[in-house]
Amino acid sequence: MRFEKIVVLTGAGLSAESGLATFRDQGGLWSEFDLEEVATPEGFVRNPATVHAF
Repeated sequence: MRFEKIVVLTGAGLSAESGLATFRDQGGLWSEFDLEEVATPEGFVRNPATVHAF
């Protein structure tokens, strides 16, 4: 298989320039969600639906 084009997505900042919410900026995703609830195995055990929704 031969590909003509390659797209590489990198780093934080990419989302801000494209209009997507960032994680750390004011009003970012971490200000809306508790890190321990959505990004840890323990949070998943407590509430898998919240982790999946995130």
